[in-house]
Amino acid sequence: MSIESSTAERQQRTFVLGLVINPYAGIGGALALKGSDGADIRAQALAQGAIPQANNKTTVALSQLIDYQADILIKTASGQMGAQCAESLGFDTQVCYTHPNTQTEASDTQAAVDIFVEQGVDCILFAGGDGTARNICAQVPHHIPVLGIPAGCKIHSGVYAITPSAAGCVIADMVLGKLVTVQSAEVRDIDESAFREGKVIAKHFGELTVPAQLQYVQSVKMGGKESDELVLADLAAYIQELRDDEDDCSWIMGSGSTIDFMMDEWGIDNTLLGVDVITASGEVLADITASELLEHVQTHRAKLVITLIGGQGHILGRGNQQLSPEVIRTIGRENILIVATKTKLQHLEGRPLICDTSDPELDTQLHGYMEVITGYNDKVLYPVGVEYRSKG
Repeated sequence: MSIESSTAERQQRTFVLGLVINPYAGIGGALALKGSDGADIRAQALAQGAIPQANNKTTVALSQLIDYQADILIKTASGQMGAQCAESLGFDTQVCYTHPNTQTEASDTQAAVDIFVEQGVDCILFAGGDGTARNICAQVPHHIPVLGIPAGCKIHSGVYAITPSAAGCVIADMVLGKLVTVQSAEVRDIDESAFREGKVIAKHFGELTVPAQLQYVQSVKMGGKESDELVLADLAAYIQELRDDEDDCSWIMGSGSTIDFMMDEWGIDNTLLGVDVITASGEVLADITASELLEHVQTHRAKLVITLIGGQGHILGRGNQQLSPEVIRTIGRENILIVATKTKLQHLEGRPLICDTSDPELDTQLHGYMEVITGYNDKVLYPVGVEYRSKG
């Protein structure tokens, strides 16, 4: 199935984009709260100084469309649910839903989307995480394409662009009347209560029709632990040797099943869905927040061990928001160790690793080839991807 418009047709009509933002998406990530579902969690995050990022990510996406503003009408919700962002960039903006709540809720997202559907938008662009995708999936019929700007702590669904910029590029292609393939993509979400106990229980909640420019849209996250335990044991043994050789520094252990396996091999309890620190003295700082981590790395030399999300390739910005841009800069690119099996890399089918730190300058600094440790004293060079840009 494809979406295509001739130049003449595009000149006669305006592309109508439905835009909805979950302003609190991902707000709990940097504080190790494992999500933003529920007013109590959001209030706790805000009280601890969390800075909402969903509007910033949407600004990055919409910036790809500025050259085509004359051809676009954005229908959206009031304030931080979309209008504020679209209007600040100069888009022709029509507020079709005003949210009544102090904190926006899932019901606000669904109400806005219902109006988009009723008024016949050409595409719905949303910023959020899997919970937001789940809310939208329940409301949108299959004939309307939907695309997500990744902004949440949980990104298991296949309805998201790989970065905010990539989301804008996909919409730009549609506005320009390019041939854009669409396909059904899975919406998955996890139980946040179980998530906070270190259990990933992801369920299928339906499918959305997605404009599937393959270089721009991510795959569904692969679930489960690596099956090749011998390779993972080799990885654990090699990193242990590196730790023994540099026992005067802290070792920051990112999230994911590969890291979990390694720490289990060392007999150290791991926060599967968090970030832990093993200090030079052997103390474990479990499930540390971004601010706590920054304070630590400012006074202690540190190495960072991370892995990639299977099937997607993200190494920063997905499930490890505790690794903030400030933390990463302080640690330094040269002190980042990426670990993954060759099987996991092969599943990417040549796609680059992705950094989506919410800091475009830092993402650019991290681009290029980096070593990936794939076994005992076994390394490969693998590209960390460049931003995708619309070719007009």
